[in-house]
Amino acid sequence: MKLSKRQEEIVEIVKASGPITGKQIAEKLSVTRAALRPDLAILTMAGTIDARPRVGYFLSKNAASPAFVNGIERKLVSEYKAHPIVVQKSASVYEAIVQLFLEDVGTLYVVDENGHLAGVISRKDLLRASIGTKNTEDLPVSIIMTRMPNIVIIGQNETLHDAARKMIDYQIDSLPVVKEVDKVTNTYSIIGRITKTTIVKAYLEIAGL
Repeated sequence: MKLSKRQEEIVEIVKASGPITGKQIAEKLSVTRAALRPDLAILTMAGTIDARPRVGYFLSKNAASPAFVNGIERKLVSEYKAHPIVVQKSASVYEAIVQLFLEDVGTLYVVDENGHLAGVISRKDLLRASIGTKNTEDLPVSIIMTRMPNIVIIGQNETLHDAARKMIDYQIDSLPVVKEVDKVTNTYSIIGRITKTTIVKAYLEIAGL
């Protein structure tokens, strides 16, 4: 896994001054703590640095081996994607709530009559809709869903590392795995899903744990 310039700087700071807090690292780099979160998360997940509450970040004694790093770089989303849990655009919020709990997932993907990705619905969206209306059976999911082009997507030929970075950058728990249908109209068919749990299980598998 090739580190970005900022990630290399973080490693050098932690190596020289660890244990050190995220706030202190941010001050040394003259950036906000929010801007550092994705890089710190990736470095921690890869095993380059470690962190403890009320202690801070420090260089990991069990830094990721070259084999592990290469494994993360090479593993494709297509190898780990799960079956997508979808709901029709015409479905009601009530139907979506039932399906979400029956499937025990945190996100539903909304498809149109052609099976193309039209939107995404999270648990928070459904909770908000349930609180805000008395009759969820009459409220279509199309009213509350996040629509294209505001959906964060990933292709099956991208890597697990790409998926992890997108989840961290956008602070989401799941990504729809898509296949492009029409670039001009921003149309995609949904062929799978990748979740944070998927990423963690894959990392443990690659690490041999």
